[in-house]
Amino acid sequence: MRILKLLVLSFSLIIISCATKRPTGSTEAEVLFKEAKDLIGKSRYIQATEKLNSIRSQYPYSFYATHAELLQADILFSQENYAEAASAYILFRDFHPKFSELGYVIFRISESFYRQLPSTFDRDLSAGLEAIKYYNELIQNYPNTEYVKEAQSRINQIEEMVERKEIYIADFYFKTKDYEAAKARYEDVLKTLKNKNEKLRILTRIDEAATHITH
Repeated sequence: MRILKLLVLSFSLIIISCATKRPTGSTEAEVLFKEAKDLIGKSRYIQATEKLNSIRSQYPYSFYATHAELLQADILFSQENYAEAASAYILFRDFHPKFSELGYVIFRISESFYRQLPSTFDRDLSAGLEAIKYYNELIQNYPNTEYVKEAQSRINQIEEMVERKEIYIADFYFKTKDYEAAKARYEDVLKTLKNKNEKLRILTRIDEAATHITH
């Protein structure tokens, strides 16, 4: 019985030892960073943020302090706090303009705005316009990154939504007999029209609006 108790105690100590064993690292900042990444992998974001805060406050000049700041933005993104994530990524870019993975940061800024878009085109699309601005910055400054293809696809998708909204507004003005406003909107849409199937209808509406204006 005594032997059995000793075995149980030894086994329990082994489990506790394994559970509390910390990652290895050459510095405490590195250990904290590894712990934070492990916690992020388990979606334990609050505990991970605490570890990252410790790195930034206790080891502000460490290699890991910069990466801890970026990971905190990544956590906000993973939590779907996209407005806060966008602000965090923008601050990171502004404070670390020579960071080696700045293409990734700008892509995440773009994605943070993109994911704030509404599900339908008839609502506020200003987040989409911000996303386009940063996607274009990515394409222009980091054309060889792995994110460029997706960035271009996102731009096309957002521009289609914006175009549909502009046509929707022009149609509204036409239906409410505000022909001058309708004509101006249709003409603006026509300058950059992507949906060629709408071209004939828009040209017809411009002619009809012009006729109403002159009578």
